[in-house]
Amino acid sequence: MHILIAPDSFGDTMSAVVAANAIARGWMAARPDDTLVLAPQSDGGPGFVDVLASRFGTLVAEDVHGPLGAGVTAHWLFDAASSTAYVECAQACGLHQLGGRPTPRTAVAATTHGVGELVAAALAHGARRLVVGLGGSSTTDGGAGLVDALGGPDEARERLTGVEIVVASDVENPLLGALGAAAVFAPQKGADPETVELLEKRLTEWSITLNELAGSDITADAGAGAAGGLGAALLALGGRRVSGATVVADATDLNADVAAADLVITGEGKFDSQTLRGKVVSALHNAATTTGAGGVGAQTLVLAGQVALSPAEIEEAGIAGAHAIVDVAGSVEVAMNDAENQLVKLAEAVAGAFGGG
Repeated sequence: MHILIAPDSFGDTMSAVVAANAIARGWMAARPDDTLVLAPQSDGGPGFVDVLASRFGTLVAEDVHGPLGAGVTAHWLFDAASSTAYVECAQACGLHQLGGRPTPRTAVAATTHGVGELVAAALAHGARRLVVGLGGSSTTDGGAGLVDALGGPDEARERLTGVEIVVASDVENPLLGALGAAAVFAPQKGADPETVELLEKRLTEWSITLNELAGSDITADAGAGAAGGLGAALLALGGRRVSGATVVADATDLNADVAAADLVITGEGKFDSQTLRGKVVSALHNAATTTGAGGVGAQTLVLAGQVALSPAEIEEAGIAGAHAIVDVAGSVEVAMNDAENQLVKLAEAVAGAFGGG
């Protein structure tokens, strides 16, 4: 069989690249005659650059400021053929860069300044197209740090004139209000109710500058609230939002991989109802059903950290099977602490029982 292995990341336990390799090792142990193609995926969040770098381009390391000011080494990807730079905001301002649990203090202090430094480095490298993956940030500064790192609103706009900016994110939230960056996402970044109110006020004030920069009101635009409002800053600087999963799929020619596959294996940290509403796993399953196996349609298997859907829901979604690491690990603790090895074990077990020919 010709099998496409295309997982998303498994939260903080495994990157998509690590997960794809783990699945391949386990599968080949039980079915060595199958042909495997590895195509790890991302929606623009943590792992975005690593996923793309597994297929093309040159990784570039930069020493930049982290979310709280300490130095961090971040990587971005340059594709010389298209003069395109791929930047992942989580590399510079991700939650994992805080050095500890998020708190109200870090929610207020965290800045996107380091993301601006990555953008500046990409421009100096000759990038004429900039793709910024948003997700996993610790920030709610509305991209103020990024704009500051580029020299302020006027300088930032001048430096990005003639540069195509793609905002890679599956988040559709606006900048402000009940569905905005502060109200929805800041509590996940350590903000208590009082801090959410403070951040909303700060974003509201900053939005005046962003709207002037854009020449229109961009605060309600889809994706403006992504990465704590970093989306709004990039939109104000002339960016356009594209689904992060679509960016990765297009850049890696995923459609061709799916069309050639007899079976698609995908996965993520938790397979639940959210998965079926436009995430990587859902998009892959839809593509497999319509274009897999040369247009006949291919089956989809899901390997996940946990499976929170019932067998009836899985069957109704048309997925051939969904299997959880926690089931072979014996406990959530082992599944989290030894995720890669447990995923190898799960893949081998599923492959051994698989009846596809």
